[in-house]
Amino acid sequence: MIVAAPAPPLGSHQLLLFLLQVGLLLLLAVVLGRVAQRFGLPAVVGELLTGVLLGPSVLGALAPDIGRWLLPADSDQVHLLDAIGQIGVVLLVAVAGLHLDLRLVRRRAGTIGAVAVGGLAVPLGLGIAAGLLAPAALLAAGQERTVFALFVGVAMAVSAVPVIAKTLTDMRLLHRDVGQIILAAASLEDAAAWFLLSLISSLAVSALTAGQVVTALLHLVVYLAVAVLVGRPVTRRAMRWANAQPDSGAASAVAVVIVLAFAAGAHALGLEAIFGALVAGVLIGLPGNGDPARLAPLRTVVLSVLAPIFLASAGLRVDLRALADPVVLAAGAVILALAVLGKYTGAYLGARLARQSHWEGVALGAGLNARGAVEIIIAMVGLRLGVLNTASYTIVVLVAVVTSVMAPPMLRVAMRRVEQNAEETLRESRHLEWAATPAVDQRPG
Repeated sequence: MIVAAPAPPLGSHQLLLFLLQVGLLLLLAVVLGRVAQRFGLPAVVGELLTGVLLGPSVLGALAPDIGRWLLPADSDQVHLLDAIGQIGVVLLVAVAGLHLDLRLVRRRAGTIGAVAVGGLAVPLGLGIAAGLLAPAALLAAGQERTVFALFVGVAMAVSAVPVIAKTLTDMRLLHRDVGQIILAAASLEDAAAWFLLSLISSLAVSALTAGQVVTALLHLVVYLAVAVLVGRPVTRRAMRWANAQPDSGAASAVAVVIVLAFAAGAHALGLEAIFGALVAGVLIGLPGNGDPARLAPLRTVVLSVLAPIFLASAGLRVDLRALADPVVLAAGAVILALAVLGKYTGAYLGARLARQSHWEGVALGAGLNARGAVEIIIAMVGLRLGVLNTASYTIVVLVAVVTSVMAPPMLRVAMRRVEQNAEETLRESRHLEWAATPAVDQRPG
């Protein structure tokens, strides 16, 4: 019997760089997040810009030797940072799911559906048109324009649930009806976008068959059915057991295990892991699953440590130097304008058709406009598949960063004109319980 040799330990220099990267990203994210708040912006704006400053756009251009030493292109080193970022984004989305009011979602399902369809269909159509008319400089060598156009359409149609969740949390809007509708609609848009992306990715490497489409739809239906029929009772029992333990740490640990299991299950079926995390967060947050204050430590660590690291690392691949080409710059400006116009118009029209007020429609368009790290992930997929080249990748990432930065101030302006109702006030008091510090455990010494 041949026994495989154990994996070599993490190299000393590799560990040193990893510790420095995480520490520096978190430090700058916290500092720039506070600076953003001083200017009336949510912390997510400064956290996103952290990666841009440390990446090739600024540090890589001003001090390339330092940039290459601190952030080498070695895949093993990059994957270490990506791993902690993925844990951060999965738990961030789950924390947002804790605050999703299913009663409101059921009652306002028509509004959520109309906003999601409008916010998905209009930018998708504009993105496909932009891809069909884009200059040849944006197409990867040997790639079909049709596949490129479909890919651009999906990239423009997506919303970023992680960034939206962090923005709504920073701005204390998760308890508002508009905030709940934004989060629910963004989840539907992202689920549809990831489904479309899986089909386009298959089309990029081979001919797409009807069987692949049916299989993808079947996976989504099976996942949701198992989550409701099996995941819900298991989650309820696990959380009640955890909340019965004398120490509050058990609830946080069990919650993390549940979130990671749901995320892994979604990923195994070809769905996006963050979709599974959102489902897990919703189930954990259902009434009767225990004392919300026991998850306050988990919420604090996720929102104060893991989420800023993830958002900061998302900007590390942005290289604004590609915009020095006038053709690329002009194309980027047009695609950015279409992306913003498409999302605002689609979400606004959907809201108005569902009889929402003018300012509620504006707020919904502003909130869903943030594309953030989800679009960056899509851009990375396109680059890996050879659908995008460096120039088009930079444009897609630029759209992700700019829309995420511009969404909060527009959302703030609109929400000042939307009165808070009694139900929102009650929901706000429940949300404050999640942020409360649990009582010190009283255990015999």
